[in-house]
Amino acid sequence: MRAHGDRAEEAAAIFLQQQGLIITERNYHCRFGEIDLIARDGETLVFIEVRMRNSNAFGGAAASITPSKQAKLLRTARHYLSGCRQLPACRFDAVLINGSHRPEWLKNVFGE
Repeated sequence: MRAHGDRAEEAAAIFLQQQGLIITERNYHCRFGEIDLIARDGETLVFIEVRMRNSNAFGGAAASITPSKQAKLLRTARHYLSGCRQLPACRFDAVLINGSHRPEWLKNVFGE
């Protein structure tokens, strides 16, 4: 199962780099959780959740980013930002991979 996740994250990273983002971190871990990718989009720091599903049943990849998952991502992002000298503009994006389709990039999917 982890191998599928690794392939999805690699595909998402390649896709985002092709769109002009600069990947700065992969699999950032802390006690609150994990952020799959952290990137720069110009001056904006982007926290990216990669979700892969083989089908759109049960809402597909987008539906798997639950409020509980969002809260974990927010806490993890705050932890990451606590190590920054200056707080940059930030946003949360998602890259959804449903089946064998091209990745779908959703910008600013949630926040506070």
